[in-house]
Amino acid sequence: MQQAATEPTSEELTLAERAYRAIRDRLVMLEIRPGAPINEEQLGQSLGVGRTPVREALKRLQYERLITTYPRRGTFATDVNITDLAHISEVRQELEPLAAARAARRATAADRAALTALRRELENADSGRLDASALMHLDLQVHRAVYAAAHNPYLEDTLVRHDNLATRIWCLFIDRLSDMAGHVEEHGPLIDAIVAGEPEKAARLARSHVEGFERAIREAI
Repeated sequence: MQQAATEPTSEELTLAERAYRAIRDRLVMLEIRPGAPINEEQLGQSLGVGRTPVREALKRLQYERLITTYPRRGTFATDVNITDLAHISEVRQELEPLAAARAARRATAADRAALTALRRELENADSGRLDASALMHLDLQVHRAVYAAAHNPYLEDTLVRHDNLATRIWCLFIDRLSDMAGHVEEHGPLIDAIVAGEPEKAARLARSHVEGFERAIREAI
């Protein structure tokens, strides 16, 4: 039997996992700016954990291309390189539709309930009540919920990493994008298709969403 795609509570997470998720999202949202030095002690203090969980988290984040370490210089948040957009989009255009179709086929009742709850949150985006940061967090939540509902851990891991990198590019150009809310609102029909169990429609909408993202970024450059 498939398990519901629900995030563990903070109490269920190890210290290293808590540190990883917190630092990851700071890097993704550019709260830690590209090229900024990574200070293990300061991160540990801000998260209320010791150096060991932070170091374990940083090892994972280096593999995910969110930080980089230079001998005798230290560890830094990776730069955001717009030339990576084509490579990232190439992967996402193939795998996002696959994940959406799998989610439409495999989502459990709990998955569909979680996605339906996010669908209601999208209505706030439509009404203009969410600021840019809240919209970005909602976008990440929807993507991660769809990946989890596909119930393929390898596909989920790959897509989370690439969506994180794409989101960093989005954050870099956020002031130049004219219809950010509209981009996030596109998730509404996608969620509807997944909840309704329509894999072909879900795949088509997911591909269109990724293609629209790349197009919007290139127009903003």
